[in-house]
Amino acid sequence: MKAIREYCLCLGDKNMMPTAVKVAVVVGSILFTINHGAAVITGKMTRDRWIAATLTYIVPYLVNIHGQYISRNKSKN
Repeated sequence: MKAIREYCLCLGDKNMMPTAVKVAVVVGSILFTINHGAAVITGKMTRDRWIAATLTYIVPYLVNIHGQYISRNKSKN
């Protein structure tokens, strides 16, 4: 539970956020285009697709923060 609590605190860490946001924008945009590009162009974006599109950006952010968190903890040991 301690690790989960520490990870959650890292989600708002001002030192980790800039890199995570950059990764989320780049990776999220690529995935958004692959998964939802045709629906945007044809005007077929539904509510559920917009929810999925939001997750397309959130997940890379969470993964990047996790990688930074693991890296930080390894360097402490």
